[in-house]
Amino acid sequence: MSTASDPSVLSRDAAKGPQRVRDPRLDFFRGACMFIIFIAHVPGNTWQYVIPARFGFSDATEVFVFCSGMASASAFGRLFDTAGFWLASARVAQRVWQVYWSHVGVFLASVLVLIAADKLLCTDGHIRAASSLNEFLSRDPGQALFGYLTLTYLPPRFDILPMYIVILVMMPLVMAMARLHLAAVAAFVVGVWAIGVTGHLQLPGDPRTGDTWFFHPFGWQLIFFTGFGVMRGWLPTPPVERRFVWLAVAIVIVSFPLAWWPLIDSSPALTQLRTAIAPLIDKNLFGPLRYVHFLAVAYLAYVAAGEGGSRLSGPLAAIVVKVGQQTLAVFMTGMVLAMIGGIILDEAGRNVVTIALVNVAGLALLVVTALVVGWFKSAPWQMRQLRDDGAAARSGSAASGLIRRTSATIGTD
Repeated sequence: MSTASDPSVLSRDAAKGPQRVRDPRLDFFRGACMFIIFIAHVPGNTWQYVIPARFGFSDATEVFVFCSGMASASAFGRLFDTAGFWLASARVAQRVWQVYWSHVGVFLASVLVLIAADKLLCTDGHIRAASSLNEFLSRDPGQALFGYLTLTYLPPRFDILPMYIVILVMMPLVMAMARLHLAAVAAFVVGVWAIGVTGHLQLPGDPRTGDTWFFHPFGWQLIFFTGFGVMRGWLPTPPVERRFVWLAVAIVIVSFPLAWWPLIDSSPALTQLRTAIAPLIDKNLFGPLRYVHFLAVAYLAYVAAGEGGSRLSGPLAAIVVKVGQQTLAVFMTGMVLAMIGGIILDEAGRNVVTIALVNVAGLALLVVTALVVGWFKSAPWQMRQLRDDGAAARSGSAASGLIRRTSATIGTD
């Protein structure tokens, strides 16, 4: 029997629709970022001293935002080509809505963890690992909650998703400019960054203190749309050449003495130089040297990964890729787990064993989260239904054939 006429095959193909081929490099580096961000967010975690942020100007945040730009170009950018501007913009708006409620949900989950831990440990609202949220609960909760829901109050560690929301809102405007000319896109993105990096256009992050958002979205959009442009083909893929490799290595080496604090603290000259270049490496506004350093690191990672990610193989790489395929869910889980890890370390004490256990357990739970979310997204109940429908169709075809053969036999008799 030909598969072209098999109803079960046709049903499966129709259900799958057009398939996008995922780049393993994109998912691998996004997954690695999820692990690093978790480690960085556990309060008092000594493993923070070995993450990339301690050895250069840029860190996992740049990688995450850059990869998010690439993923957005793949997921949403092509919709502007196939579905039209307005329908694609509606899809982006839907994603903004999803990210906004993810932002709200992870905060409420964190508050719930804080309240539960406070009651269980009888700390009277003084949990050190969640001091910023303790402040939220100790002052006017209604005012603080209103500020959080309107994105005008962002406690520390809860500001990455709002930045992503603002950048997503900019995407339709960038795509509209791309219809005019790519030069218009470049002028807009670089121009907005140039204004943002000077400290303008900052958004209020705490009305009580006058603090602004830690991640200035109009500065950080530069790296997002760099990744977006690479995936869209607006920016050329860099060639793998020895001179570029050595240039990237030189940038990384030169930045190291100005990023590694044990060395800076031991050298007055390095301390002065670090102070002098502080505006150029500012994380809040996304200083230009952070951008240069990231491009150098990204190029070396691109070369190391091999063509098409050929060197990203093996069971460990596969696990990291799985995590990178579910970044939003893993990020939200990691934020809550990091707070729980900090509370555990506050109570158990910080030593080599307890810190290792908290980190290993947290990273393992991130993997479990990715696997569970991936299983649900695969909709196995639909595949079961398709198999049942296919079996029924084949059974019906067999019965019809038997009836036809029986009728033919009776007719000849």
